[in-house]
Amino acid sequence: MSDRRTLWQGAGLFTSTGGVAPIADGAVVTCAGRIEWVGAAGALPAPLRAACAISHDLGGAWLSPGLVDCHTHLVFAGNRAREYAARLRGASYEGLAGAGGGILETMRATRAASEDQLLAASRPRLAALCAEGVTTVEIKSGYGLDFASEAKMLRVARALGEEFPVSVHTSFLGAHALPPEFAGRADDYIDTISTDWLPRLAQAGLVDAVDVYCDRIGFSPAQAQRLFTAARALGLPVKMHAEQLANLGGSQLAAQFGALSCDHLEHTTAADAAALAAAGTVAVLLPVAWYCLGETRRPPLDALRAAGVELAVASDCNPGSAPGASLLLALAMATRSFGLDQAEALTAATRGGARALGLGAECGTLEPGRAADFAIWNIGGPEELGYWTGFNPCRAVVRAGEVVHGEVQRGH
Repeated sequence: MSDRRTLWQGAGLFTSTGGVAPIADGAVVTCAGRIEWVGAAGALPAPLRAACAISHDLGGAWLSPGLVDCHTHLVFAGNRAREYAARLRGASYEGLAGAGGGILETMRATRAASEDQLLAASRPRLAALCAEGVTTVEIKSGYGLDFASEAKMLRVARALGEEFPVSVHTSFLGAHALPPEFAGRADDYIDTISTDWLPRLAQAGLVDAVDVYCDRIGFSPAQAQRLFTAARALGLPVKMHAEQLANLGGSQLAAQFGALSCDHLEHTTAADAAALAAAGTVAVLLPVAWYCLGETRRPPLDALRAAGVELAVASDCNPGSAPGASLLLALAMATRSFGLDQAEALTAATRGGARALGLGAECGTLEPGRAADFAIWNIGGPEELGYWTGFNPCRAVVRAGEVVHGEVQRGH
């Protein structure tokens, strides 16, 4: 992080602030890792321009906030390629999970992996996201399903945040699936993770939020409520996987607890959308999982818009339902498959993602006071993000005011 005031000019700006049109010829001034000024280049005060010790001419590129991938499971071992092949032959996601596959298959591989092995497996996935302009990423546990393995996953997530130029936020997802040691005893498992594991992991500084998979092959709203109550007692915010396969009332419960986000939401209703809006809970759309599972029911985008719910889009990087590590692909899928326009999708992967992590005052927009985290794109306009598929136009990535990936033309 440089204390020298820096001018970034010769670029179009997509600010993600809402209600502000893209600025065709913009400028950004950063200092000490923060954005100090944003606007049209012609409006930059002359004294502030003169005070900039460094100037970058971006040569007509576009600049956006750093992308925020607010829902990933990128720390895991092994893969589920055979499961994907079985689904192509007609097997269902729920059926494979019920037969001991799915999340439990990844659990077995993750438990068997050492911390170093998990780090080595996870690095390429995080590197791929960072190269696409991601400057903040959420990483969940949930493939260990015993205390030692959940702690191992969270330590690896923290280590990745130290190793890569990206802000890593962790979510404890012990309530991802029922491990074999607790077969037939889901209530006992929820009690164990709520009263034993979670306090210990929080005390160790490994947990930023608590998540739960509330669905037919996950946990019930009553069980989620007990976990959320425990999280609240520890001062931890909550999140929820909800309404992916069926509507069990998860969105309503999440809203009652003021959850940061509700994610998936294919089976969400208009009443659920109204509750999420009233609670300020972000709706996180996961189009890669929707595509890879061959789903046909889409999240109710019209109802979410009408209610005024903040939208986010995330990669859902995981070995089962979303085997990939590309937020740009998720943006393209969100436009074509779910019906977001390109500006909505880009806002959802910046401001929406930040708010889904409780970081709306820290990142996700280009405005004074926010972190100087942004991506520089070789594009002719922001509508190209959400348009390209399988192509990465990111020229450079800036975090805390420093170029951490790629190159920009540097002046004096």
